[in-house]
Amino acid sequence: MASDVATITERPAASHLHRWLAISWRFTRQRPLGAAGAAVILAMIFAALSADLIAPYDPLKTDYAAMFQSPSPIHLFGTDAFGRDVFSRILYGSRTALLVGFFSSFFGATLGAMIGVASAYFGGKIDLIVQRFMDLLLSFPLIVLALVVVAVMGTGTTNVILAITIPMIPRCALVIRSSALSLRHMPFVDAARALGFGHRRIIFRHMLPNVMAPYLIMLTAFLGQAILL
Repeated sequence: MASDVATITERPAASHLHRWLAISWRFTRQRPLGAAGAAVILAMIFAALSADLIAPYDPLKTDYAAMFQSPSPIHLFGTDAFGRDVFSRILYGSRTALLVGFFSSFFGATLGAMIGVASAYFGGKIDLIVQRFMDLLLSFPLIVLALVVVAVMGTGTTNVILAITIPMIPRCALVIRSSALSLRHMPFVDAARALGFGHRRIIFRHMLPNVMAPYLIMLTAFLGQAILL
């Protein structure tokens, strides 16, 4: 009896695994460049999470007898001015870079998308006020606005994420608004209004899913900028 229950439990798990493998293989054949990019990102995430196991040296340990060494089997990426292993420092540093990059780009793109869709949906004075505020934020260079936020709020990972997120919001809001303007008078939006749906349901259930393409583009574009910042 117990073996029958175990067999029944294992079958759904095996079927799910087989389905995901089939989807991954089909995506790899249809989008080889996208699959290659996904593999690189997954490898970076794996290296960052496994830095304790992969890194051959302590990233903070100094060795003045090994300063400025060129890449070799002992130090794969060489050493810096203090004799620290560059490869180990990159592995550990990628944790902070990916953390700040992913969170700031996700929050910036998501908040910008919601603001852009809401602004396009309501229109009129609300759209005018929101867009003028977005233009005000856009008038500041990205790096300057980020430095101002850090100077006011202080250093730290959370404040850095916030400092990078704020300048990204108006840039994403502007792009998403242009796409959402064409959706405001679409038949499915008019049908949702006729059925008595509220503004929140129309924005989140009917308009936001239809702007996912520009949203994903902005999200991936912001990721590289956030890591560089």
